[in-house]
Amino acid sequence: MMISTKGRYALRIMVDVAQHEGSTPVSVREIAKRQEISGKYMEQIISVLTRNSLLRSVRGAQGGYHLARAPGEITVGMILRATEGDLAPAECVAVGAQSCQRSGVCPSHAVFKKVYSAINDVIDGVTLSDLMPEAEAAPPERMRPCH
Repeated sequence: MMISTKGRYALRIMVDVAQHEGSTPVSVREIAKRQEISGKYMEQIISVLTRNSLLRSVRGAQGGYHLARAPGEITVGMILRATEGDLAPAECVAVGAQSCQRSGVCPSHAVFKKVYSAINDVIDGVTLSDLMPEAEAAPPERMRPCH
């Protein structure tokens, strides 16, 4: 299983918005420049992230994007599922999969279930806050001066 460019870029976009978010929305142009992603491709990805309630758009001349939730509430799993769909390593263990006729005797079914469980544990256990550099993830009142 490989995460596509769309999924990898979505993670970069979301971390960028989290890092640069403030009172004004983060513009597509700024994100594209910092992340070196084509603006047109990025807009497609942002559209998916917005439809999945991960980003919130602000229209107008000073428009752009805000996170729809706090960085600690958005997991890598949420982002990847929005862009990639289900990340099951085999169809027989995917969400909503019909019961496989061979699941009781198939030697690989148990392995695929373990792989899928491990993938979900990892991606659902990592938030945008975890991906941000420590100084940028910490609220200002918690930051300590460097000595």
